[in-house]
Amino acid sequence: MKKYVLTLTTLALSGGIAMAQKISFEEYDLSNGLHVILHQDNSAPVVTTGVMYHVGGKDDVVGKTGFAHFFEHLLFEGTKNIERGKWFDIVSSHGGNNNAFTTADKTYYYEVFPSNNLQLGLWMEAERMLHPVINQIGVDTQKEVVKEEKRQRIVNAPYAKLGYRTAINPYLFKKHPYQQSIIGSMKDLDSATLDDFTKYNQRYYNPNNAVLVVTGDFDKAQAKQWINDYFASIPNSVGKPVRNYPQEEPIAQVIKAVEYDKNIQIPAKVYAYRTPKMTDSDAVVFDFISNILTGGNSSRMYKKMVEDKKEALQVFAFNDSQEDYGIYMMAALPLGNVSLEQLGKDMDQEITRLQNELLSEREYQKLLNQFEKRFVSSNSNMEGIALSLANAYMFHKNTNRVNEVLDLYRKVTREDIRRVAQKYLNPNQRLDLDYLPQMNEK
Repeated sequence: MKKYVLTLTTLALSGGIAMAQKISFEEYDLSNGLHVILHQDNSAPVVTTGVMYHVGGKDDVVGKTGFAHFFEHLLFEGTKNIERGKWFDIVSSHGGNNNAFTTADKTYYYEVFPSNNLQLGLWMEAERMLHPVINQIGVDTQKEVVKEEKRQRIVNAPYAKLGYRTAINPYLFKKHPYQQSIIGSMKDLDSATLDDFTKYNQRYYNPNNAVLVVTGDFDKAQAKQWINDYFASIPNSVGKPVRNYPQEEPIAQVIKAVEYDKNIQIPAKVYAYRTPKMTDSDAVVFDFISNILTGGNSSRMYKKMVEDKKEALQVFAFNDSQEDYGIYMMAALPLGNVSLEQLGKDMDQEITRLQNELLSEREYQKLLNQFEKRFVSSNSNMEGIALSLANAYMFHKNTNRVNEVLDLYRKVTREDIRRVAQKYLNPNQRLDLDYLPQMNEK
């Protein structure tokens, strides 16, 4: 389906700094607690319906891991009024597309339709919330789907234990459920009963644990009427989930570890840090740090280790700001006979440099330009705006944060970057991991 670019988020260049126009929205609550956000833009005949549930991998309990991710699959099986296996057929036959994803903190479902099918999109998401069919044949079918996904993406994929953090999180989190794999244990899913899945749905898939977002070309009065017709009468099975997860003690000494991967031939030196939660002001600063050190081919570590010294085949990283804690991981793959110890020294040199020297004004301005472009890109279509609005409300309790993000970046100073690097990126606060080919295991 063609993606239309919103005029609302096009760039207006002023004084060399990119400025994005504000995203307008209206929000309100239904009597059952469902939060509704509407963003109307009639510049292109396309509309997105999205529902975000405040449930993710961290809500899985010991012995029942993988439920959040499993439900992402299971709730496409069918509903009381949507025949099993027909969800995707209905969407595509009406000119739309749809998808879903799960993180440690949330599960998100969305459809993109030509604007004349908004009613269909709203009805389908209401069906998913009110009338999901959870039966043994659906559970058994999706168990096989999830097993195959795990085989392809984790078990048989090179460096997957880094990408999916199964080689990282258990070391950084000893108490908090972030230590668990989002995709979970196949043993747990196999041992789960149909009653377990039914109770999980009743606990988390309720209006009071969700936000509904509609973005694009629609008539607001009509949309509100349909939303009221389809969602207002949906009851909550239980009260809103109460989350009281255990807090982690600060990491006070380096965690040395070795992990093995049968799918690789080249090892990796990995440093991983526990960072602030997404609502902490320092979480924004870590976006700067990540870009400076490991953000692509122009980053400091890439230029030093790959281009200049030719000691690394590649450097890569992820910076994940989450609801309770964040994670920043950096890794380097050696070139030739370069040791992992040498890579670690080079990585530390750049970290120390960031802790001791202020960023140049030129490098700082370049980062601001990158963030502005990224912001505009992420909100350049209906899907992106819907996701941004849902995230802002659910995790920051401030939907207008979508219009404040660039100001938050602009408030970060060069001194803030140095301070945060000094505060969080010390050797005694990290996981120091040697990630080795399986054949090296003794």
